[in-house]
Amino acid sequence: MNPRREPISSVNETIGETPLVHVHAAPDDVPVYTKLESFNPGASIKDRIGKYMLERMLERGDIEPGGTIIEPTAGNTGIGIAIAAGQLDLEAVFVVPERFSVEKQQLMRALGADVINTPSEEGMGYAIDRAHELAAELDNAAVPQQFSNPLNTETHRETTAPEIDDALDGEIGAVVVGCGTGGTLMGLAEYFLEHDPDTHIVAVEPEGSAYREFFGEDVDHEAYKTEGIGTHDIETNDLFDPELIDAIETVPDRETHEEMSRLAAEEGHLVASSSAANSVAARAVAQRIDRGDLDVPYDSVVTIFPDSAERYLSKGVYRSYEEWES
Repeated sequence: MNPRREPISSVNETIGETPLVHVHAAPDDVPVYTKLESFNPGASIKDRIGKYMLERMLERGDIEPGGTIIEPTAGNTGIGIAIAAGQLDLEAVFVVPERFSVEKQQLMRALGADVINTPSEEGMGYAIDRAHELAAELDNAAVPQQFSNPLNTETHRETTAPEIDDALDGEIGAVVVGCGTGGTLMGLAEYFLEHDPDTHIVAVEPEGSAYREFFGEDVDHEAYKTEGIGTHDIETNDLFDPELIDAIETVPDRETHEEMSRLAAEEGHLVASSSAANSVAARAVAQRIDRGDLDVPYDSVVTIFPDSAERYLSKGVYRSYEEWES
């Protein structure tokens, strides 16, 4: 990894090359490694797609300098896009369902973006439609649309995956990552399956999410507190390719909450709910490999910790489960 000991010209150049760290609670013989994406300047993995998508869109002429990027987002993508836009002569507007983190919305505004809230009960589908309506009203405006833009997947195939591959000398047995848009897991899956078709690929979602509907399962659509992953409408998740997935791990909110507390107290990871769900699922996969119940090309598991807990403190992530759930 690049230690960046020389001065650099822009905050955009600090994106990526995040640390890969052991998760201590994994089996000794099947290590779990996680990318700490809070080390990005906007403190989440979404900084990667903010920079990568906007640079490619400018190169292709999808938008011209001085134009406006309008994106439906739960928060971290908005922060990542806002950081990149500010360095690339672009304005940013975000359409955010009300229920998502107040801290994230404050940060988007601090970075110079406008935030438009939509009713939580209308879901992300409504936010997506509203973003396209706004873009149609302006000249030189574009919607990157992280839920359907192949550049989202390409970002992780071209940046995140090679970093992991290099750090582990290509010895990756399983990739276990939560799906919100699906871009992170799809990018990693495409890269590692091309290098070794036997790599075991696992999607992670909260209990109550609908990703299992891609595989023909009936799902009780229930509310969940885990943020950043999961979906209630698979029609909005154009990037997810079931053909690349070997299994889906469903993690209940209670287990996610317990793991957030454990990761902080035992391992020093101040991470949020999607990271904790990834940790629960990755450790479960590692345990199966350790027992001999799952055959993989290498005895190792890779996951992602997408962001930190600090943006969710107002939601009680470190209080009791009942307080967090309420």
